[in-house]
Amino acid sequence: MHLEDTLRSRFGLACFRPGQERVMRALLEGRSALALFPTGAGKSLCYQLPALHLEGVTLVISPLIALMKDQVESLQRRGIPAARLDSSLSADEARQVYDDLQSGALKLLYIAPERLMNENFVVRLKRARIAMMAVDEAHCISEWGHNFRPEYLRLALMARELGIHPVLALTATATPAVARDICSAFAIAGADHVRTSFLRPNLQYHITPCAGRQRLDTLTARLRQRGGPAVVYVTLQQTAEHVATHLQKSGLNARAYHAGLADEHRHEAQDAFMSGAVEIIVATIAFGMGIDKAGIRAVYHYNLPKTLENYMQETGRAGRDGQPSICELLACADDRIVLENFTFGDTPTPQALRQLLDHLLRQGEEFDFSLYELSQATDIRPLVIETVLTNLELGGILRPLGSFYASYQYRLLQPLERVLAGHKPARQDFLRRLFATGKKARVWTTVNPDETALDLQEPRERILSALTWLQEAGEIELRPSGSRQKYRLCPDAARRDPAALARQMEQIFTRREAREVERLAQVLDYASHRHCLVRWLLRYFGEELPSDCGQCTSCQEKRTGDADLESPRHIPAAATPEITSEDVALIRALLDERHAALRTPRQLARFLCGLTSPATTRSRLTRHDSFGLLERVPFAEVLAQAESMAGG
Repeated sequence: MHLEDTLRSRFGLACFRPGQERVMRALLEGRSALALFPTGAGKSLCYQLPALHLEGVTLVISPLIALMKDQVESLQRRGIPAARLDSSLSADEARQVYDDLQSGALKLLYIAPERLMNENFVVRLKRARIAMMAVDEAHCISEWGHNFRPEYLRLALMARELGIHPVLALTATATPAVARDICSAFAIAGADHVRTSFLRPNLQYHITPCAGRQRLDTLTARLRQRGGPAVVYVTLQQTAEHVATHLQKSGLNARAYHAGLADEHRHEAQDAFMSGAVEIIVATIAFGMGIDKAGIRAVYHYNLPKTLENYMQETGRAGRDGQPSICELLACADDRIVLENFTFGDTPTPQALRQLLDHLLRQGEEFDFSLYELSQATDIRPLVIETVLTNLELGGILRPLGSFYASYQYRLLQPLERVLAGHKPARQDFLRRLFATGKKARVWTTVNPDETALDLQEPRERILSALTWLQEAGEIELRPSGSRQKYRLCPDAARRDPAALARQMEQIFTRREAREVERLAQVLDYASHRHCLVRWLLRYFGEELPSDCGQCTSCQEKRTGDADLESPRHIPAAATPEITSEDVALIRALLDERHAALRTPRQLARFLCGLTSPATTRSRLTRHDSFGLLERVPFAEVLAQAESMAGG
């Protein structure tokens, strides 16, 4: 069947969008490709349709469970055999997915990138026929990207080790530097880097300078005036609740959406918005990835976006039906401090970095650890530890050997003798001995694969294969616990000085801080820009627009002569609060309490700025009256105050 026939018969579409067919042809000819298309331009079809023309299953790497769920349900409604593997599935549901994977019944399987570090999953994957791999949000692979995720950097290595080819990388937010990183990682030729225009003529970009106290009234007036489905983006979870409540009291049909909601409430809010039961969704950036609602008439940014990449991705969710839609930024520079403080909050203390590196480099040639336990011990966030590990990998100091589970729990779904029946005597003997090594509780029996392998004098792989086979056969229910990551030290690692490495890591995080602060400054530069906003945005992403858009705020001001085009647009900002003597007294009282989680100036500064850490969360200090005491004060000033008081 030709591509065009599949497009019509399975997807109900009459023709391809720009760039789609070129990407598909490359994949069907066995070449990896990068699809750099703006939000709403049809990236998903670039792998969904070729998957139906290839032998085997297409592995789709996707970062969000909500996105996987929506995509899989949409494909299943079209009669396309697709499934997802994620933590929300029951044991029976996961078993069915594995059965379909092994039998070849699946055409598309959606997973999170972390699952490729799971040895049990990789064992199963090696037994399946993989047609290709699609990597969504591929900009996460680049440290120059706005959302670097260390686990993405390993995807290229895993694809090579598993012999998966071709690979399709997809993103809507890659600058030229990020696109080069993606192509390099997946060996994508220049001719197969397919990029389409970011220009969306139906979107009108507006900047409305707004003092903090004016934003709620301004937003309410806009929503009443324009009507239609709208998304309002905010920075903080509590802001989402506050704004949604205000809109509801003003008679508008609004709901909040953020990661702090229970799963069922979050899904309910999303489903209500998608169905039209709710007209306005007030959301943090947790909302939107993979959302395919065609008639969103407006996207409002109540707070400044963290980066221009975020801004383009979020505004791109408006007007997917091609009808005129508004993208309005209520620009207030008050947001800058909160957003910058988030950036500083991720940076570990020098002491914590030294402790982490000492631990990693003194473990022996091969070692494993629990990321959660290491995070708790060092007071470094897990994602930050993964960033350190990734840089050690890139520096040739560590080599990842994958992740595994320290133990497995199983319960028999059949009587033991029935489970053993039908096996040859040698196999029966092996299974009896395997079961005998477990620690039995009332319902579940716990097996440690390493200890069992030692007891039985069998390879760990055989233990895992046996447990996996029994699960797939419906003989046992199996659940893993105690995730651990395994690494090997490279030959010259022992000669590396942990103190010197710690200083290198400090420099890496310092540069990261500077990049993130610069990205936020670019958002404010955009908001204050007097010339065509659309040309400014497109140039940032490496595209030149030959003429002004004619409909953005700057173009309207130019046409009407309502503004001084020679001076930047003024973005209101409240005066930065000063650290008062009352604040100092509260900090002294806090120090007198001698909390171990606040023993260094940086830990104290994070706490005062309202930024959580593993240690403060474990100690339940986020409930302390002084948590977030100085959240509106720049982090550098809070840190200086913390250092002066620690010294005193």
